[in-house]
Amino acid sequence: MDVYIEPIGRLINEFSKLPGVGKKTAQRYAYKVISMTGEEAQAFADAIVGAKKKVRYCSVCGNFTEHDVCDICKERDRRTICVVKEPKDVIALEKLREYKGVYHVLHGVINPMEGVGPNDIRIRELLARIAEGGVEEVILATNPDVEGDATALYIAKLVKPLGIKATRLSRGIPIGSELEYTDDVTLSRAFVERKEI
Repeated sequence: MDVYIEPIGRLINEFSKLPGVGKKTAQRYAYKVISMTGEEAQAFADAIVGAKKKVRYCSVCGNFTEHDVCDICKERDRRTICVVKEPKDVIALEKLREYKGVYHVLHGVINPMEGVGPNDIRIRELLARIAEGGVEEVILATNPDVEGDATALYIAKLVKPLGIKATRLSRGIPIGSELEYTDDVTLSRAFVERKEI
């Protein structure tokens, strides 16, 4: 017999599907939702449904946007492209308020152990952007782990023969860490002290 009535059990189950949310945290979230007023619960539900309906990928860079092309791609200097693994990495770098170029979101990294090869992430789209002309530097800002390094080296080998400078963030970021959890000072220093590869 389940200890929760069906609506609460279902809510706990849905919350526990979120990354980093275990059963106890899911239970706390569910009880918080149950204790909300009807208006608060509806606003919460509307925010989830609204985000799911309105948010899409930018047709140019692959970042999150509400439009076909994101504001960064419309307004920023296209001579430098910063390549990242996921849209949340764009947010981490944008918080620094130092970078004035555009981004390219790969939506993954090369990982043969999980069957992810170069054709499974947005490398072709990056090369198509470079082929349009005007790009001088590609900053490879994938996570400093085995997969991130392999992806960065693979892309560098593709772009360098095209006369494009390929740089990598400095090693101030600990090996195995993720950009979104790196403190702003360390991330800023790594960005400024990036190295050509």
